[in-house]
Amino acid sequence: MPEPTSQHLTREEPMEDEISLLDLAITLAKHKKLILGAPLLAAVVVAVFTLFMPNIYTADTQIMPPQQQSSASAMLNQLGALSGMAGAAGIKNPNDVYIAMLKSRTLQDGMIRRFKLQSVYRAKTPGATRQTLAGVTKISSGKDGLITVQVDDKNPQRAAMLANGYVEALQQMTQVFAVTEASKRRLFFEKQLLQAKEGLSDAEIALKQLQEKTGIIQLDSQAQLIISTAAGLKGQIAMKEVELGAMRTFATGNNPDYIRTQQMLAGLRGQLAKVETGAVTTSKVPETGLEYIRKVRDLKYAETIYEMLAKQFEMAKIDEAKESSVIQVLDKAVVPEQKSKPKRSMTVLLAAVATGFLAILWAFITEALQNAKKESETVAQLNKLKQNLRWN
Repeated sequence: MPEPTSQHLTREEPMEDEISLLDLAITLAKHKKLILGAPLLAAVVVAVFTLFMPNIYTADTQIMPPQQQSSASAMLNQLGALSGMAGAAGIKNPNDVYIAMLKSRTLQDGMIRRFKLQSVYRAKTPGATRQTLAGVTKISSGKDGLITVQVDDKNPQRAAMLANGYVEALQQMTQVFAVTEASKRRLFFEKQLLQAKEGLSDAEIALKQLQEKTGIIQLDSQAQLIISTAAGLKGQIAMKEVELGAMRTFATGNNPDYIRTQQMLAGLRGQLAKVETGAVTTSKVPETGLEYIRKVRDLKYAETIYEMLAKQFEMAKIDEAKESSVIQVLDKAVVPEQKSKPKRSMTVLLAAVATGFLAILWAFITEALQNAKKESETVAQLNKLKQNLRWN
């Protein structure tokens, strides 16, 4: 018997393809009512359902939060080393802080109270109200550094009010919490200033008690000048040492600013050494007078530290006032004119397409099951025929 050649195979393959395509067409034609009727029915049902869905309006606003400034650039201006220590939080993306504040429970509770959202959303508990508010709010940060706040609501006016309310609440929170570098510096200097004030008060009390105990001691003008100069230099040296320690956290030994600060510190120490060398020898001063000189020196030192910290504290407050208003509203939320949800036409179209696909799939599955059943029945009949033939 001759084997089928490749020519015969090529003739049979198109025949099989034609048969399979013909079977597909027959199946589609056989179930045409289901394939055409099901999508139409689904489209009508979904269209009616969407008609009862309320219109949702979306209001959005964009804000530009303040960016963290480099503490190294501020360290050279009027002993800014302490500001570098205060602002060493190291936040990689400042916008993450503001987004966390916008999503915080404290801010949400303020929004709920302000706009009476528990009654608006008909929620039984404040927790349920927060969940509803979070569900209708979308807060995101773009690559351009802007933060977008979007709020959905059935009432377009309320949607705009809620979006703007988020920004207003954030501005109020930044007045309370230390977020920016300037606010951290202000808190740091405020604590240091309180400690310096206590030290100054203790020095004043100690000097007063000594004066009451021994009587007022008058020093000559040269001694007073030496004490004042030495105390001032010690105060500057202390501040420069703190500045140098803060710079070590981010600068190497070859950093020009670090080297310049070291040179300034060495110069101050040299001046202090000259002042102390030229001072009146302590051997010529009575014990009572020597103790008085020490108390006066401590007082002058405390006054110098307090004055320097007070200047830094005032500068930090000024910077904080500038940065607190830097949360700028790029686009204020306005009342939306058109609804954002539901998209009825798109929903009806998707429902019809999805139902049509499922109807076609159901038609093929049904046809395959019927064919399998017919084939099994045919096989059963052939087996029965064989058994009868064998019996005979």
